Amino acid sequence: MNAVEIPQGTGTGFIWDNSGRIVTNFHVISDASRVQVTMADNTTLKAILVGAAPDKDIAVLQIDAPSHQLRPITIGRSKDLQVGQKVFAIGNPFGLDQTITSGIISALNREITAITGRVIPGAIQTDAAINPGNSGGPLLDSAGRLIGINTSIYSPSGAYAGIGFAVAVDIVNEIVPQLIKHGKVIKPGIGVTLVDERIVKDMGIQGALILGIEKDSPAAKAGLRPTTQYRGDVVLGDIIVAVGQTKIRSYEDLHTELERLSVGSEIIVSILRDGEIFNVPIRLTAIN
Repeated sequence: MNAVEIPQGTGTGFIWDNSGRIVTNFHVISDASRVQVTMADNTTLKAILVGAAPDKDIAVLQIDAPSHQLRPITIGRSKDLQVGQKVFAIGNPFGLDQTITSGIISALNREITAITGRVIPGAIQTDAAINPGNSGGPLLDSAGRLIGINTSIYSPSGAYAGIGFAVAVDIVNEIVPQLIKHGKVIKPGIGVTLVDERIVKDMGIQGALILGIEKDSPAAKAGLRPTTQYRGDVVLGDIIVAVGQTKIRSYEDLHTELERLSVGSEIIVSILRDGEIFNVPIRLTAIN
């Protein structure tokens, strides 16, 4: 309870189910060699990592706790949220445990950046005070339902400045069951590797340039072409410029669009080849 010293490696989480699974931010436990969970009654339990989704900054832990300590949080949904709605943030700011702050939803559908550099869409912006140690804690609506995971703040000093962000609960609801079942997120893909985005920009190309294609992948079966070398010259492969009706201008665009889809979906991929546009049907497969 020392209000001056800021403990390192501390964060917040919440009970997901009666099996003792705890949800938090991935960046809270990413560098940890061991993890401990302190419950509301101040008992401390050893936790193991069940699975993580670094691109979404979500991790699931497992504790072995008596049933009377396991009271799962009530899950809400984020698609019906409105700007101006009252919210509450519970957490462990600066090591001061069991702290609650209140505020409103300041904005919706923000984009924040995960520890991997990937963009997390649909984030909730709030003015409820969020400080170091709040990460991984629940953002609740006025009925006490989970609507997001408090993840980051915007502040020149690193402390509260009135702008905090939470990963929306609809994303959490999609990711956590996969982490519990598989230990990772099953991502849909077409089986290609892409040329580094900086190189593509330097070449003046708008789209996702295919570098390589995995054997027997949907892209291989569809006849897409990788970038190759011929007699010392680089021969550019196909450039993905659209998926369905969505234009693709970069690797990030392609990654984001594929994330909206599911394994087994059939999509139309528009490629630029030798100055012409071709529309190719491809069925998405699971990738690591």
